[in-house]
Amino acid sequence: MFTMVSELQNYSEQAIQAAKYIGQGFIITLDHMNRLPLTIQYPYEKLIPSERFRGRIHFEFDKCIACEVCVRVCPINLPVVDWELKKDVKKKKLKNYSIDFGVCIFCGNCVEYCPTNCLSMTEEYELSIYDRHDLNYDQIALGRLPIAVIEDSTIISISSFSSLSKVSKGIIKRNSNSKNVTNFLD
Repeated sequence: MFTMVSELQNYSEQAIQAAKYIGQGFIITLDHMNRLPLTIQYPYEKLIPSERFRGRIHFEFDKCIACEVCVRVCPINLPVVDWELKKDVKKKKLKNYSIDFGVCIFCGNCVEYCPTNCLSMTEEYELSIYDRHDLNYDQIALGRLPIAVIEDSTIISISSFSSLSKVSKGIIKRNSNSKNVTNFLD
């Protein structure tokens, strides 16, 4: 009889412990139900990249002195620099500069070590394309400045994921509670 009572007591303690665990699970579930969703609908909403984001490389042809430091510091020797020596002034003249973004690892060494700051990282990250040979950018394509997500007039930022901030003359007015998410205008 004593064993039966102790088994019943043990069973009730286990049932109470299981009820506590189920209650804790429900509390966590209810807590998550009160939160706003963190998912963004990518083609229609875009995250604003951080300040130190390493996107597509921008190149300024006029600043380059063809020193080839970018090629030497690149882990895969990626930038292709074609130059000719001007004998009258004894300086190199840049003829062509290209980077294949299908191979680039976006490490940023070329930008960091460039002595004339002719290379810079942009916030452009949408480089998908159907033919990988189209990712080989020459100095003309590298010189094109991308439209910043913040400055794009077709995109507005979402404030608190519920109310939209207003766009006035292509400049976004930011609320103090705005998130780093943007949304296309309809």
